Amino acid sequence: MKHLKEIVHKLNQAKVLVIGDLILDEYISGSVERVSPEAPVPVVWANKHSYVPGGAANVANNIAAFDAKVSLLGVIGRDKNAEILRHELKKRKISSVAIFSEANRHTTAKTRIIAGHQQVVRVDWEHTHALTKESNLKIIKYIEKNIAKFDAVIIEDYGKGVVNPHLLAEVVALCRKYKKVVTVDPKEENFIYYRGVTAMTPNRRELENGVRNLRIKDTTNKFCVHNDRLFNDQEINAAATQILKYLNLDSILVTLGEQGMRLFEKNGRLVNIPTVAQEVFDVSGAGDTVIATFTLALAVGASLTEAAYIANYAAGVVVGKLGTATTNRKELSERLK
Repeated sequence: MKHLKEIVHKLNQAKVLVIGDLILDEYISGSVERVSPEAPVPVVWANKHSYVPGGAANVANNIAAFDAKVSLLGVIGRDKNAEILRHELKKRKISSVAIFSEANRHTTAKTRIIAGHQQVVRVDWEHTHALTKESNLKIIKYIEKNIAKFDAVIIEDYGKGVVNPHLLAEVVALCRKYKKVVTVDPKEENFIYYRGVTAMTPNRRELENGVRNLRIKDTTNKFCVHNDRLFNDQEINAAATQILKYLNLDSILVTLGEQGMRLFEKNGRLVNIPTVAQEVFDVSGAGDTVIATFTLALAVGASLTEAAYIANYAAGVVVGKLGTATTNRKELSERLK
């Protein structure tokens, strides 16, 4: 535990590039006292309005909370939400110099209207079509020019068009060439893109659907991991092991909610990590905390197992907070006691 605290103390020394889909999360909160005369829906009397960086921007926010250097690389539109997102990033000391814009693209925004503690409706503005060739080329050129400045790269794939096969191939090749850690928070439809990365951090559902989409032939004849039901423990192990080998990964860190985490390493090692959450108020954004902390720890020299344990403690802190939350070195060190 003392050694883990020493690693946590060094997390601010890392420099991380986060690549992926940028989202602006908007929250409108209030109370409900009547039903609308226009339709059978509640009238929310709004009294609070806030914005929070989401998607890849929330991963960057988690990294910034540890006082580490972080840069965001992605694409937004040329609209009001783009201006708001840039402002929110600036407040959190997150570099946005590598964020490019497209005229015919919405800045992805998710507006949640909340009455009391209940979400009434969510309104999404987004485009999910592939990037233009021009934008893709700008991103690749930025990475080629700046990769040496970073200790690690995080790919945050929300399926909004930024992460694509050509971009991934270039990023992974550059990270391998310069011996940089590269981790992925995956989209289950895109597992085939992530060949050769240092680590993936899927949750149970993403692992199950990801292995089904890959359609890997099961050579053991012991497990059927292509069915439609929830996997049992043996099937989770089989699926993760198959993906690890098929995609030539160094590791997979599977998050299992109240069952904690399970780390699978290329050398065959499997580590079960029980949850340390003392209270669970809100799990939203916990996956972003996991990949941010896991990658930061690897970037400052932690082993895969040490990084996974630290990420597990960080997740235990944030799920005890309301809303999409972050933690920091002080809180994490206290929890490690």
